[in-house]
Amino acid sequence: MTTEAVKAALSRQEIELPSWAFGNSGTRFKVFTQPGVPRSPEEKIADAAVVHKYTGVAPSVALHIPWDKVDDYAALSAYAKEQGVRLGAINSNVFQDDDYKLGSVTNPDPAVRRKATDHLLECVDIMDATGSRDLKLWFSDGTNYPGQDDIQDRQDRLATALKEVYDRLGDDQRMLLEYKLFEPAFYTTDVPDWGTSYAHCLELGPKATVCIDTGHHAPGTNIEFIVAFLLRVKKLGAFDFNSRFYADDDLMVGAADPFQLFRIMNEIVRGDALDPERGIAFMLDQCHNIEEKIPAIIRSVMNVQEATAKALLVDRDVLRKAQQEGDVLGANAALMDAYNTDVRPLLAELRESQGLDADPVAAFKRSGYFDQITKDRADGQQAGWGA
Repeated sequence: MTTEAVKAALSRQEIELPSWAFGNSGTRFKVFTQPGVPRSPEEKIADAAVVHKYTGVAPSVALHIPWDKVDDYAALSAYAKEQGVRLGAINSNVFQDDDYKLGSVTNPDPAVRRKATDHLLECVDIMDATGSRDLKLWFSDGTNYPGQDDIQDRQDRLATALKEVYDRLGDDQRMLLEYKLFEPAFYTTDVPDWGTSYAHCLELGPKATVCIDTGHHAPGTNIEFIVAFLLRVKKLGAFDFNSRFYADDDLMVGAADPFQLFRIMNEIVRGDALDPERGIAFMLDQCHNIEEKIPAIIRSVMNVQEATAKALLVDRDVLRKAQQEGDVLGANAALMDAYNTDVRPLLAELRESQGLDADPVAAFKRSGYFDQITKDRADGQQAGWGA
């Protein structure tokens, strides 16, 4: 692919930002507060708009309900448009209520299951008001001890809830079913892997697709294989991009293993799935515990851009020829040549051609925005986990 073709592909790339990444977050040991943190969904959207202003590829913001609950979602959507962005996926929350100690939609108590399912339906109502396409579902449901509950019954309960929500979706809406290996459940997790998510999505129909969170796998899992498989069967709906060293660390994407991020994006490019028209939602899902929020999110967007640029630079003809001839080292070299290319000058040229600063982080720091929000947001309740 020529340099101009690479730039053209990169100019169409879109990366969705998570509203919750702008709030205070941490671990179960401590949540550290920072100055200038948003106090409302509107202030989260304003910060996300700043990231889009300096990167040019982050035009949407995902909401998390009830963390981002407001009285008027149509007004919130209009506010986002005024800021130069739009509202994206609606993320449900059925893991922070005391009633969900033994599960939400898989809970043995039918009243709790009804409460959880009603929340998911409420999220679809919110999608109607915001114009959002995607409903993202992640369940913390599972068990801690053998015999605690019937594993097959829990799958039946899950399927029943998913079907009710699926049937409520509009013609232009879809469901993204996320999975996670473990935590907070330690014996069984009701949606532990891509295969379980895929099986439920296959049973539901075409509006149900799998969401891959890059931090939700066992050590050594070949995530790019999962990407390739799901692309082949047209069931990959979205990514939650982050990095992990040990478990679900939710660190900045590309921080722990930038080569893995390149390998993932290589499969996306090979599957011709980069363009937003293909429907794959590339989203960040990160918790910025000790680093400054906005610069970290800008850097994360840049990391995805760099991995994508390298994937676009792979010489597909050379790679295919080596693969067909059984040239193991030649095929590997075709990938490594692209990965080892410094794409930062190319991305700097692209940004400048779009009227953006070549260095988004430096541009943000010069803008004075952080000093302004630190002053403006000195009072009130900062947003964070549970708010």
